[in-house]
Amino acid sequence: MKTSRMIEKSLRIHVDAETRVSARWLGRQNDGSRQEALLVLAHGAGNDMENPFISFVHERVAALGIATLKFNFPYKEIGRKAPDPAPRLEATWRSILHRAQTDPAIRAGKIFAGGKSLGGRVASQVVAGGEDVAGLVFLGYPLHPPGRQDKPRTAHFSNLRVPALFVQGTRDTLCDLEMLRESLASVPGRTTLHLVDGGEHSFKLPKRYGISQETVWETIAVAVVNWVSTQL
Repeated sequence: MKTSRMIEKSLRIHVDAETRVSARWLGRQNDGSRQEALLVLAHGAGNDMENPFISFVHERVAALGIATLKFNFPYKEIGRKAPDPAPRLEATWRSILHRAQTDPAIRAGKIFAGGKSLGGRVASQVVAGGEDVAGLVFLGYPLHPPGRQDKPRTAHFSNLRVPALFVQGTRDTLCDLEMLRESLASVPGRTTLHLVDGGEHSFKLPKRYGISQETVWETIAVAVVNWVSTQL
């Protein structure tokens, strides 16, 4: 990518006639041609788009050459704790992708969708339902509720026909790794599993590892950029 300066755009995106959500695009201003790729990131259930982890990935991935777009779901836009019903979450994702695909100020050659936990899972549901993206990026896929491997969130996996990157902590109580590996066999698209040794669902490591949280996040951002680059 040519040497260029970082540009940030704050957006308001319509979900329906009564609902708009905040979003923020970050990329590089270059010669006027569109970006090669855009990674759209959704937050997890208990956070919003200003969550430190999402913000770090948003900023670092953009700095490394892949434009990023993060956004709020409607429930967080108005300060609620409980997530919206699945149809509303999915409608939000569709609205965000439509804006990313049609707005000349932010659109890219290839669009990748994903995010943290709930945000990434809902992205995969809309892609399984027919939304067109170049790939999926899961930053801690919530494969099942804590301790409930009998409740897998994999019914739509057989309809995921795009490449997918799964970034998972090895101590994630929402993702039994053996179960995930078995489940990935049902995904028609190419899958890549990137493990964060010792990481919890939030990618926090035990103190005995002696690794800072920012270092962990940096390795995740680099892994995401490297993977997206192989899909271009």
